[in-house]
Amino acid sequence: MENINKNRLFYASCVALLVTSMTFAIRARLETVFGPEGVGLTLEQIGWAFTPAFWGFTIAMIIGGPLVDSLGIKKITWMAFITHAIGIVWTILAKDQTSLFLATLFVGIGNGMVEAALNPMIASMYTNNKTKMLNRFHVWFPGGIVIGSLVGWLIMDVMGLGWQIMVGVLFIPLIIYGFMFLGQNFPVTERVQMGVSNNKMIASLGKPLFIFMVLCMFLTAASELGTTQRIESLLKESVAVPLLVLAFINGIMALGRAFAGKVIHKLQPAGMLLFSAIFTFIGLWLLTITSGGMTFAAAAVFAVGVTFFWPTMLGFVAEYLPETGALGLSIMGGAGMLSVSVVLPVMGKLMDNANAMEALRTMSILPAILIVAFIGLYVYMKKRKPNTQEA
Repeated sequence: MENINKNRLFYASCVALLVTSMTFAIRARLETVFGPEGVGLTLEQIGWAFTPAFWGFTIAMIIGGPLVDSLGIKKITWMAFITHAIGIVWTILAKDQTSLFLATLFVGIGNGMVEAALNPMIASMYTNNKTKMLNRFHVWFPGGIVIGSLVGWLIMDVMGLGWQIMVGVLFIPLIIYGFMFLGQNFPVTERVQMGVSNNKMIASLGKPLFIFMVLCMFLTAASELGTTQRIESLLKESVAVPLLVLAFINGIMALGRAFAGKVIHKLQPAGMLLFSAIFTFIGLWLLTITSGGMTFAAAAVFAVGVTFFWPTMLGFVAEYLPETGALGLSIMGGAGMLSVSVVLPVMGKLMDNANAMEALRTMSILPAILIVAFIGLYVYMKKRKPNTQEA
């Protein structure tokens, strides 16, 4: 990789992911702005207005995945920058469900393009430490949610300023990552490096192990993001400032991902995923029976569970199914975000018609299913011959 500044590209990628993750925290805070006590939308309507953040992300990843190989990582990265900028401006101008929907769509496309371009870039730059470096990269997803949560709390709840100023803060990391990527040489994807043909890549997507991982991604992402994205409504009766619980959860996640290397070495990806599913289930169940200060204890258990889900799912595919290429990683990420787009309106309807605890109890079913699935994966990987990529 001649004339490629790996460190600058990696750090620029982290700032780009910071923009992505801050949009999640800020959008969670916007729920009360546009909700029944603000603009007047129902929680179900807000759920529908927020869904493009997830299926827009999915479309961007599914389209961006194969384009990363043909157009190159650099062009997809700049597409992310442009759509992020449009989405932020449109959010500031949003006044109703339709405008919020369209703003969220552009933000979602920008977020999807970030992951479509930068997950395979990091896998191609660090071929011997894929899961470790993807976990370090994804430190900035929970890290950004912590920052976004604190920004929302400080600007709106402490300083009493308008929500438009809170959204406008997103321009700071946006300009930084644009500057850091400017003029840089980008690597080609690992699939291109390996010389894997399009036909072989497409064929590899039909492997049972890959299909199994895609199905599990639906449940891991929904367990994590479905819960955290609606934290304001889910915990408003349990704790005074739900956004601080969100910051607390994601602070734990950021620390866990920063030191993921030792855990990966000890448990291996399949073991990490089983560990995650167990703690996520326990955490969600505890959130249904706690209030006040104990909510933070339950949230800590939940955070330990979801910490390794997203990057380890991607790392597993990058390590054991590398021939699926950037498209494989994009399908994984897209499946995860698509599942959240389905879950959000369902959760909104449950909260409109029943209560938040019912929504949390329903969500706990997902990691319960994952416990069974990942026990099977762990046993399968133990029996599998070392270093084989066939499944």
